[in-house]
Amino acid sequence: MTALIGLARGRHPRPAPDRRPREAEPISLFDRFPWIYSSCREWFFRDHTSQIVAGLWPAGMPRAHEYFLEIGCGPGFYARRLAGRFDGLRVIGLDRSVAQLGHARQRATAQGLTNCRFVEGDARALRQRSGSIDAIVVSRLFTVLPERECALAEMYRVLGPGGRCFIAEPRSRFWTALPLRALWLSATVARALHGERASYREPARATVLTTAEFDGLVTLQPWCAIARWEDRQYHYAVCEKRLAAPLPMALALAAD
Repeated sequence: MTALIGLARGRHPRPAPDRRPREAEPISLFDRFPWIYSSCREWFFRDHTSQIVAGLWPAGMPRAHEYFLEIGCGPGFYARRLAGRFDGLRVIGLDRSVAQLGHARQRATAQGLTNCRFVEGDARALRQRSGSIDAIVVSRLFTVLPERECALAEMYRVLGPGGRCFIAEPRSRFWTALPLRALWLSATVARALHGERASYREPARATVLTTAEFDGLVTLQPWCAIARWEDRQYHYAVCEKRLAAPLPMALALAAD
């Protein structure tokens, strides 16, 4: 991993996203065929747990009672791994797919995990309070989510001062396309065999970000530091939110 690099580019926070209720959307392929993505996540995708721990907690472990959020958790792969590794970590897995969350809860229960929970939510309008989360992971989220800038602004908002997020986005077109193609193929088969005429909210093709697009995305928010690297299969970034500025002396004395 590259060293953390301070940013001083004069960027300003983006406007707060619109959190009003959205109109009803078509159903999700991840809900209609949940076992497909769950199997891909468990058996075919790379496990970045060690890199996540090193990026989020350079000392090797979180402080007691930190809040960790996995956005777009699917079957809760990283949420469950980190909850099992760190008993004192308070883990939340968030996803829009009710079926994927069901898989996550079943597996967490089977593993005997008591320090993680899974909630339905939208990465574009997180329900968590501003500054309430200590660490965030998003992996493969932007392959199917077009509102990437909105989601990143929400991540920045809910992180507390000094909080970090770990982002991993695939570079390989084959591995990026695999789960979505399998889901759409299943929908085609269901249409042919059972006459289903459902529409789905996922795009026909997964998005593969170029290096320039990934760099442009992660630098949109006013992080105090970013570690950025890549390998043949993934883009990576660890972004750190600036610590709260100290109060001016006059205000500090007034507060006392």
